[in-house]
Amino acid sequence: MFKDAMSPKERVLAILGGREADRAATVNLTSVATLDSMAATGASFPGAHLDAGEMAALASAAHTELGFDSIMPKFGVTHAAAALGAIVDWRGGADMPVVTGRPVKDPEDFRMPGDFLDRGPVAVVLEAIKALKARYGDTVAIVGKVMGPWTCAYNLYGTESFLMDTASEPERARAFLEAFSPIGLRFAMAQLEAGADLIVWCDHATGDLCGAEAYRELLLPVHKRLFGELRSAGRPTVLHVCGKTLDRIGYFAESGADAFHFDSRNDVGAALAAAGSMVLAGCVNNDEVLLKGTPESVAERTAAILKAGIRLVSPECAVPCRTPNANLRAIAETVRAFGGGR
Repeated sequence: MFKDAMSPKERVLAILGGREADRAATVNLTSVATLDSMAATGASFPGAHLDAGEMAALASAAHTELGFDSIMPKFGVTHAAAALGAIVDWRGGADMPVVTGRPVKDPEDFRMPGDFLDRGPVAVVLEAIKALKARYGDTVAIVGKVMGPWTCAYNLYGTESFLMDTASEPERARAFLEAFSPIGLRFAMAQLEAGADLIVWCDHATGDLCGAEAYRELLLPVHKRLFGELRSAGRPTVLHVCGKTLDRIGYFAESGADAFHFDSRNDVGAALAAAGSMVLAGCVNNDEVLLKGTPESVAERTAAILKAGIRLVSPECAVPCRTPNANLRAIAETVRAFGGGR
């Protein structure tokens, strides 16, 4: 058995920095909250979205129950939107929260509030990160997560309306992106100050919803500016975009993000070729492999990802809450057994 020579935090940050590590790492760059982990920790939805203690307890399960090298306490995509006036159904059980009412109709309607970081849904995340940092900060990578302006447009204005604007009124779409840009940047900086070791930046400009040229023309310039500002904080940024992205990974590599988290609908070899020197993280399939599969099928898929050259192995996106913990543990066990090999 390969013996670890680095702490989980050292390992994750080394790989993100393009440096040598003792072995590959298992990371949760989106949610791995499950019903099994809720039972193990006593923290469940919706409380784990709204109470810092429950949030930190459930987040810890990624390391204590699943054996991952990272912990990420923000499970949904709605915290910033809720703090900015969106109506959110926080739901519970195995269901993630959803936005049910959007407050912004025009880019000029939006103003970034001065007390944003003090508003409940945002403050809860920051307090949970502080608690996790106090407990795990020197050993486990603490992951912060924010929604970028493209996703904020979905949550605050409306997915269909915004995507129609990108096609028919691109200047209006640009105005929304500019208006919403401070949200993710301010939240990210606050999470880093609270103790996060890296930031996952979620912007759902996927091939399922828009063309690669729309990303290049509308969002890439914004990402370059925002990721440049985040780089000044001295900690890595991981871009997350769901779905089919092979036609835009080359643009992602120009954005200034340190890594890209991709999903299983993209061929691993083709993604690596498109990424060039940018680090990739991914991409164990959620529905067929993690939710419906077995530890053996998860191990087989994980081994294939490792052999292809991925050094940050993770579920492709937020896992369904009914995913068995045994299947998620199989990712970490396979990565650990793979050791320093390729």
